[in-house]
Amino acid sequence: MLSQQDVLPGLREIVAEIAGVSGELIEPGMSFTEDLAVDSLSMVEIVTSAETRFSVSIPDEDLPSLETVGDAVVYISRASVTA
Repeated sequence: MLSQQDVLPGLREIVAEIAGVSGELIEPGMSFTEDLAVDSLSMVEIVTSAETRFSVSIPDEDLPSLETVGDAVVYISRASVTA
């Protein structure tokens, strides 16, 4: 099982690379769309990279629930239990 502390640094790296934002600036409360200007195509890239990095599956129907970085961290840490 991955803890949220395990997931956040890796997710920061992924989001920073895809969104073109410094990882040091990315906080759990940030909205992917409003704060980080992530569009739907970039969100798919983030999810695909996260699935690979953390060995989890994130179904397309769950994407709308991942509004903030923190939402994704919690989701990935929970998904790692069932993976």
